[in-house]
Amino acid sequence: MAPQIPADSAGRHLILYDAVCGLCDRLVRFVLPRDRREVFHFASLQSDLGRSLVRQFGRDPVRLDTFYVVSDYRSASPALLGRARAALFVAKALGGPWRALAVLGVLPGAMLNPAYHLIARHRYRLFGRRGRISAPLHRPLNHRPRHPTPHPTGRRRTALFVL
Repeated sequence: MAPQIPADSAGRHLILYDAVCGLCDRLVRFVLPRDRREVFHFASLQSDLGRSLVRQFGRDPVRLDTFYVVSDYRSASPALLGRARAALFVAKALGGPWRALAVLGVLPGAMLNPAYHLIARHRYRLFGRRGRISAPLHRPLNHRPRHPTPHPTGRRRTALFVL
């Protein structure tokens, strides 16, 4: 049985990432302060929720070489985006100058994904491998902190993480 997401959660989209990948850790750390509208939640691919969702969309939950975005993941019709399409989706959703990267979305996947695959194939060598999940960023799904994570701009921010 897949873990349930609380109905009162703010995020509309779920980023699924490899929790031991240094590049993925940097992606999460990059998105958190820039997600001003708080549209993203995060779950590791190794979590029960991550494995369940990947399997639900017909992907292999053992393969950790792709990060995914499940758009509108709490709706009746979520969609799974992977690789370069997921990265462009995140850039567009963050808004600001990152939104400009969405113009690359007109390119076919055959042009976008080779660069993604090259980086994914060498990500542990280039960005390192985490021996464990970095505790300050990752909280259990049912955890409601007394003091939310401070936002770099001074706003208080609570992000939802699933291990």
